[in-house]
Amino acid sequence: MTTKIEDFRLQTLENPEYIATSLATFTQNGQKRDWEVVQAHDSVAILIYHSQKDAFVLVKQFRPAVYLNNHDGMTVELCAGIVDKKLSLAQIAKEEIEEECGFDVPLEKIENITSFHTSVGFAGSRQTLYYAEVNESMKVSEGGGVDDEQIEVVYLPLSKAKSFIYDESVAKTPGLMFAFMWWFDKMKN
Repeated sequence: MTTKIEDFRLQTLENPEYIATSLATFTQNGQKRDWEVVQAHDSVAILIYHSQKDAFVLVKQFRPAVYLNNHDGMTVELCAGIVDKKLSLAQIAKEEIEEECGFDVPLEKIENITSFHTSVGFAGSRQTLYYAEVNESMKVSEGGGVDDEQIEVVYLPLSKAKSFIYDESVAKTPGLMFAFMWWFDKMKN
């Protein structure tokens, strides 16, 4: 996917839908402190393995915050989404798999791995990590997201996953790297 970015500017955020910025004030060990924080939604992320392709199913998309640091903004990530509905986390994961990657995975086939906090220096929202195995019989669409999302589905061969973890030329999330490490640890047992 090629993305052409023009007229990129930062503006003051008015009436945010997904985050709130705040100044946290507190006393720690008798010392008054201030800390800038972002209150953000929790999220789910799913490590998807395609058994017939012997590959992980990932998503590639433009992230404006990454663009600020590398002037490309393209990331390769796990399929993921924010927790903004009154559904179980596994149900949200199921929806995201179908919307972003085009696979209909039965709810009982979505395995909970663990959860952790992300962006702990300023946000600290919780991400719950899942695992799902897919094959072509589960494919119901090309994926790509909903509404105006521009998501490219990427298949990363299992044989390239370990080197991908350490490939600094590709912007990726720590959750993706952790999920790959979980996979390789699981496969040793």
